[in-house]
Amino acid sequence: MGKVTKLSTRKEIPETKRPVHSVPANDLLAAGKRLRDTVPRANQGEWKRHKDRAEPIELLQASDAGRVPELIPIKYGRMLQTPFTFYRGSAAIMASDLATTPSMGVNVQACGDCHLMNFGGFATPERNIAFDINDFDETLPAPWEWDVKRLVASFVLAARSNGLSDAAGRDAAVSCARSYRERLREMAGMSPLEAWYTRMGLEDVLNALDDRAAKKRIKRRVEKIDKQKDRSSDMVYPKLAEMVSGEVHIKDQPPLIFHPDFQREPNFKPVLDKALADYRATLSDDRKALLDRYRLVDVALKVVGIGSVGRYCAIGLFMSSSNEPLFLQFKQAVPSVLEPYAGKSIYGNAGERVVQGQRLMQSASDIFLGWSTGMEGRQLYVRQLRDAKIKPMVETLNQSLLEVYGQLCGWALARAHGRASHPWLVSGYIGTGDDFDKAMGKFAIAYADQAERDHAALKAAVSAGKIEVHIEEDR
Repeated sequence: MGKVTKLSTRKEIPETKRPVHSVPANDLLAAGKRLRDTVPRANQGEWKRHKDRAEPIELLQASDAGRVPELIPIKYGRMLQTPFTFYRGSAAIMASDLATTPSMGVNVQACGDCHLMNFGGFATPERNIAFDINDFDETLPAPWEWDVKRLVASFVLAARSNGLSDAAGRDAAVSCARSYRERLREMAGMSPLEAWYTRMGLEDVLNALDDRAAKKRIKRRVEKIDKQKDRSSDMVYPKLAEMVSGEVHIKDQPPLIFHPDFQREPNFKPVLDKALADYRATLSDDRKALLDRYRLVDVALKVVGIGSVGRYCAIGLFMSSSNEPLFLQFKQAVPSVLEPYAGKSIYGNAGERVVQGQRLMQSASDIFLGWSTGMEGRQLYVRQLRDAKIKPMVETLNQSLLEVYGQLCGWALARAHGRASHPWLVSGYIGTGDDFDKAMGKFAIAYADQAERDHAALKAAVSAGKIEVHIEEDR
């Protein structure tokens, strides 16, 4: 079994320690190809539980430190549902496992929690619909293989969750890996500017589909969003806000949205004002001018995601002088789950780590993206609560659509890795044949089996009374 080689943040060719930017592209491709002698591509398909593997439940419970205690049972209730939902909330477990798998020794800006539910459509600042990665809570420079392996394994678990065969899941994983390989080779042939500006639009998604019904469904969803994407906060305002004694407030919907007791403490307002000022300082002058046209009227806590449940996540309702709403999300950021294995972030504020990683990897980022520090020194990143998002309806996908979705996710990941990092070494290593694709299919099945065993361990811990869960009736 191979091990991770820690690299400096200065991009170098592992063989020569020469800076990548000083070496011709063809030489880099050749150097990547030679790295197959050190780490054969077939070895990338290996998964075997390490003899010193940490207990998965202990890793999960260790990650509960600093969470809101009363919300932790909601996290475990969501993870308990299926092996797939467990997988979505167990990035810390897989990070520990990935650190024991073969790596060719090249870092990229990694997503860190690269499963298929962390991709989707959203409106760019120009109000076009793009398809991309949309979760960067764990982003960090790390081996490129880690993102690919976490992504392909998610397809097998999603297939099983949908009642599809392992062959269907493996085919979707292979489709994802093949798309990553082919698109990364395309990125390697682009100029730096061309690679930087490339993005996946609605037409790219539709062109990948042969299913007419699926095309119609996507077009209908986009048409609906098109009507309101310039007023994205208006879309959630009726659900999240209400009038109380003539004042606009965020509507309490416990336990998922609520006003915490500490808001009534005398030091809350000064801390809130400073957090807003610190956030504003991270914006460019034009974004500051836009933000200044709104005033904050209310703040509440909101439970989001699966792995994020229990982390402090506040939503702020801002109103313009003519009473148009803007919702911003202030989400707690902590050290990436990758840091124990890939090295500490260069950013002192974990919120800045998330923001800078997102700006590097994403083709177009939210105009209100920034970071701050909140109560008790909690580090935060800030974005719009929802910006015309189109979430993938993965639970409805059949075998052929799951394969197409694999192609799209592999393409988006290759674009993100190629945009943020030099793609030539990795592309030279992967090559143009299907050896790497097959290895990823093999790994996806093996690690999905491991995730199911870990999910069973969680069920056993719950049955034994070691972990408390809250099962939600309707999400």
